Amino acid sequence: MNNIIEADNLKAYYITNAYGVERTVKAVDDISIKIKEGEIYGIAGESGCGKSTLLKVLLGAHKPPLTVVEGSVKYLFAGKEMASLTTTSNTLNQLNWSEVSYIPQGSMHVLNPVRRIADTFHDFISAHRPMSKHESREMTRNYLRDLGLPETVLRAYPHQLSGGMRQRVTIALATILWPKLIFADEPTTALDVVVQRGVIQLLRQIQQKEGSTVVLITHDLGVHANLADRIIILYAGKIVEEADTRTILKNPRHPYTQYLINSLPSLDEKKERHSIPGRPPALDNPPDGCRFHTRCPYVMDRCRTVDPQMIYLQPGHRAACHLLTEEANHVATA
Repeated sequence: MNNIIEADNLKAYYITNAYGVERTVKAVDDISIKIKEGEIYGIAGESGCGKSTLLKVLLGAHKPPLTVVEGSVKYLFAGKEMASLTTTSNTLNQLNWSEVSYIPQGSMHVLNPVRRIADTFHDFISAHRPMSKHESREMTRNYLRDLGLPETVLRAYPHQLSGGMRQRVTIALATILWPKLIFADEPTTALDVVVQRGVIQLLRQIQQKEGSTVVLITHDLGVHANLADRIIILYAGKIVEEADTRTILKNPRHPYTQYLINSLPSLDEKKERHSIPGRPPALDNPPDGCRFHTRCPYVMDRCRTVDPQMIYLQPGHRAACHLLTEEANHVATA
């Protein structure tokens, strides 16, 4: 399967200067990923770990004070390569929505409160594909019908729809032009479990229908478990583990990933849930060595001074932890 995004050694920092005092927040710090065509790629981690910042950089939507200080992002569409960080804004704008789409957080902040849903769809479609109002309405009706959404929503204003239906409408709006690449930022936030399930099913339906690639950002590992094919776990601006979803859930190797999995609710009443001790580090002054060492129960001396390198535990499964390096060395010399 071909890659559709390749990001190498990305470093993206928030750099501010207030009253002569410069502050640098290392929100994305040396991240390399490859996202394959047609997969749902999950990005997980606690709030403040760099998920949304990474999405902005991958999307090419970063603005000061967020600055890419190092690294590259490449899009590969139909064999054509494009460096998104150096491509002109006009070219990126041409890609937006037809090739690359974005599902933002908070549907109430996306939909125009004084426009009916049908008018919002027409405004969006006509901005990218010249067509009459009748043609855009017909296109919208057919698309909503394909997705199993009621046509009656077209006559409504956003405030007349439930939170779950607004989110479904927002997803439909962002994908009606069948983009090849979809970025979804916390698409199930603030929705109850039943509504979440409907949104997850809708995203899966859209992805399967056209074979789109979805980059899914959410702190909720339960959503990733139901939707993502592969997951990376971020901690304090760095990748600590990456694997297919089943491996992450069944055999997490990094201590932070293990804590995340153990904190998930379970139907097994006897299973004890464990919260992660301590707090994440401040990214304007991250600790030396492994950034998780201040919270890790297995911390060693080298963890406090040496940044762990990413190692492959098996094909497709990599992690950055000194414990795993010791294990790999032991296996190699056995």
